[in-house]
Amino acid sequence: MHLLILGGTPEARRRAAHARRPAGHTPLVLDAVSLPFVRARDIPLPSGPRVILVHDIERAFPAAQINGIRLVLTQSTYLLQTWLDRLEHDDLVVVTADEAALEANAPEALRHRGPWREFQLQHLDGSPQVITITNTEEAASPQSPAPAATAALLATGFAQAAASERALRCREAVAIDPASAVARLALASACREINDAPAARDALDRALALSPDFEAAHYESAKLWLAWDDLPRARDGFRRAAELMPRFAAAFSNLGATLGELDDPASALDAFEHALAGDPDSHTLLNNIGVVSRETGQLARSEAALRRVVELAPEFVFGHYNLGHTLFLAGRYDDALRAYEAGYRLDPQKNRRQACRMALARLACGDSAGAERDLWAAAGAAPPEEREDLLLEAYEVAHAWLAQHPERDSAASRAFVERVGAEIIKS
Repeated sequence: MHLLILGGTPEARRRAAHARRPAGHTPLVLDAVSLPFVRARDIPLPSGPRVILVHDIERAFPAAQINGIRLVLTQSTYLLQTWLDRLEHDDLVVVTADEAALEANAPEALRHRGPWREFQLQHLDGSPQVITITNTEEAASPQSPAPAATAALLATGFAQAAASERALRCREAVAIDPASAVARLALASACREINDAPAARDALDRALALSPDFEAAHYESAKLWLAWDDLPRARDGFRRAAELMPRFAAAFSNLGATLGELDDPASALDAFEHALAGDPDSHTLLNNIGVVSRETGQLARSEAALRRVVELAPEFVFGHYNLGHTLFLAGRYDDALRAYEAGYRLDPQKNRRQACRMALARLACGDSAGAERDLWAAAGAAPPEEREDLLLEAYEVAHAWLAQHPERDSAASRAFVERVGAEIIKS
């Protein structure tokens, strides 16, 4: 496995990294700061087997962008995967990081998400590290290639707190190297930050013209089409990014979400499953798989995925709510009610729709009084249009449930349905 070294002092981490260089492996030190802005394929590699060293790797993942924008080049799961895809099976990657900074910039690293699953974690304690290096090859400290001017400018820009300064540096990088697809891509992201969507679109189109096989450009392009609600073009962009980089889980995840919006659940499920292969502990992917499986009638598959969601992320309220929905459809009403109750207890927003669905689970469990209490407490607090929608759903589900379970028909359950129907007519 590759190695991530945390703890101790920066110098101790650095020495520990060099000590882990296997004899016979040719070293290459990469500059973390400029790493996102140089494509992995453009850095010459020494003869193999190799050991790739990156010190203070948290600096490769600047997270200063605003307005919910994050350039994919600066995201650890993408950047690390591009390097792992380029290396051979006997190559080794050794990286060091300040743990707090890594948690802030790339928390997925410490959770072994995506490509970080291939890294073993070594944690140095706070005591001075005494590392004896006797092999002269291991003792050498190879120098990283000097970053190009454009990469240095972009690195400076993405370290800025002000989005306007970031855009300025990106424009300077494009002026220096107008043929750089990376600079164009960075400019597009910076333009999105400052709400200059036409300039972002132009920069993306130019990046793709310069490098049609640049998966990151297709991915960022798809994100912009998605922001503009052009789902077919977003789908095509995410699909192309996924084709070009088959182990890029985020491309498949976004493709699946877009396909779901386009009413293609079977293809969406395939995309989510592909993404899950690269990031098996993603509770959001598993949640999507659970929801789409339910929509396609695969209730056992849905339940398995959603139970894994609540195991991985017990505080994620919609994992519980979605599990409750699946169990309700499977006719396991007691289990469904427990799932809804767990979600509702954790839910700071006290979601009204989920409260109404919890009420229906109570009704199915024979607690008509509790169902009345939950339903009217939630629906009564809703604005008129939402209230009508909630009551329509409750009426349709309760009416269908009674039709499917005539043995559970009672005066109390009929009264529940009749009152909901009467309120709908009044509104």
